Amino acid sequence: MSRFPHPGPLTHPSTHEAGALLARQGFLRLDAATAARFAGVQPQALADLAPAWHHLPADDHLKDGGRYRRRRHGSYLQTLATQALREMPHRPHWQPTTYNALHGGMLRWFEPLGAALATAPAFLALIGSLGELVARAVHRTEAEPAFDGRWFIEAHPFRIDTTGGVGRPTPEGAHRDGVNFVAVLLVDRHAVRGGESRVFAADGPEGVRFTLEEPWSVLLLDDDRVIHETTPIQPALAEETGWRDTLVLTYRAGAFQDPPGT
Repeated sequence: MSRFPHPGPLTHPSTHEAGALLARQGFLRLDAATAARFAGVQPQALADLAPAWHHLPADDHLKDGGRYRRRRHGSYLQTLATQALREMPHRPHWQPTTYNALHGGMLRWFEPLGAALATAPAFLALIGSLGELVARAVHRTEAEPAFDGRWFIEAHPFRIDTTGGVGRPTPEGAHRDGVNFVAVLLVDRHAVRGGESRVFAADGPEGVRFTLEEPWSVLLLDDDRVIHETTPIQPALAEETGWRDTLVLTYRAGAFQDPPGT
């Protein structure tokens, strides 16, 4: 990856064009209209999901002692050959310390997604369509198992707010997630400044920076080739708590990420 392109979102790509560009450059931005079109839903159907972010419980696992993050967690299995997407039994989220030095090595149990998201047709269509897109960008190396057409997917709705003055979307810093692909969707920004997305080549100094501002626009990342982070947010209005809502989806081949020996 010798040079990153301008990081503006694609507005009218085909799925083939989007997948090819993700494969070529390691990351990709889509505008909200394209995300809705790929999912086969009206943009309003995605907007109607946003109220669920007002009901996220606090993240009790933050090692920095902060109270700025709220979240839920769900898991799915997508079988591309049959276009099946199945919700899996509730499970903990786990990452090795090699990918998350701050919160890795912990079994983190979060509250499940709840019916407002877990079985919502637009939510499921979005997850499935992005799984089909990133499958077009799969690259194979001798060190990776062959992709068998199944994605083990984790869904993380996040709210980062300015409680205490500063909210940290990625307290672990620039990182990879230990999966194949990551999708970051902006759901809402309210009364905040900051929250700049930064994407860097994993094997070199190249990188780009931009701010996701359009609700339901998407940032797709090839987790093997890039690292990413989001800068802290601060209140835009001194007297008002602000927040940044996102949906993070991870797509992993072979199995969910679990502790060794399980």
